[in-house]
Amino acid sequence: MTSKLEQLKQFTTVVADTGDLDAIARLQPVDATTNPSLLLKAAALPRYAPLLDRAITAAAGDLGLAGDHFAVAVGQEILKIIPGRISTEVDARLSFDTDATLRRAERLIDLYDRAGIGRERVLIKIASTWEGIRAAEKLEKAGIQTNLTLLFTFAQAQACADAGVFLISPFVGRIYDWYKKTEGHDFTASDDPGVRSVQRIYRYYKANGYDTVVMGASFRNLGQIEALAGCDRLTISPELLQQLSADTGALQRALEPGQEGEARMSLDERSFRWALNEDAMANEKLAEGIRLFARDQEKLEGLLGATR
Repeated sequence: MTSKLEQLKQFTTVVADTGDLDAIARLQPVDATTNPSLLLKAAALPRYAPLLDRAITAAAGDLGLAGDHFAVAVGQEILKIIPGRISTEVDARLSFDTDATLRRAERLIDLYDRAGIGRERVLIKIASTWEGIRAAEKLEKAGIQTNLTLLFTFAQAQACADAGVFLISPFVGRIYDWYKKTEGHDFTASDDPGVRSVQRIYRYYKANGYDTVVMGASFRNLGQIEALAGCDRLTISPELLQQLSADTGALQRALEPGQEGEARMSLDERSFRWALNEDAMANEKLAEGIRLFARDQEKLEGLLGATR
């Protein structure tokens, strides 16, 4: 009988949320995403030790540049075994600096280019701050496509679509975590705040003709994934991909174009910042996510420094 993973692939592009090459090869996703936390985990795997050595050598002691070399080297290895794209993240410490984000994104694309990887196989991941969205808007106009991450609220999704970004990654699990802790109870898939957030964004995009791809991310259980079956893309951990692969139950499509969505509305900077301020969950989780990615970037740089 067909697994739920194979059923899901019939109407959703499945993306692996990992740097583990063995898991990617086994589960055969179309695309893959990485972030500083996943790169830090990858750096601990013996098979990546030569890449760490080469990264620090190529960067001549510049740890920030070494981190980019390592991220691109991991991306290269992943691209050898997937047919689609790799998402590589800009240093989270630049999340409130548009110009610095642009420069770092261009450096990552240049490193991929020097490795013989065309930009059509790369998405640059950027935090969904106002500054990050503005950087993404400029990159898209320059032909560099982006993945806007750490997205927790509808206002971020609205601003990303208006900026013409290629793809957004709303974080289902982290939204769920916040509400579960704050309200003191669990949720079913039908009333899960993280699931409902992505459903709302998907319907808004489709109802208003936006081309921006919706890729649900950060899942905690299969119920969340199943409730978003039909979303453009879903980026899923190897553990949950394996569970989907082992489950032969029926999977119904939950999202599809043509469902009713809200009318189009654009946000200026003031409206965006106010909407984010008014959403306690989004405000807290965005700041927390940036901090956690920044700490893992620092740990990765520490590891690279230790290889010198």
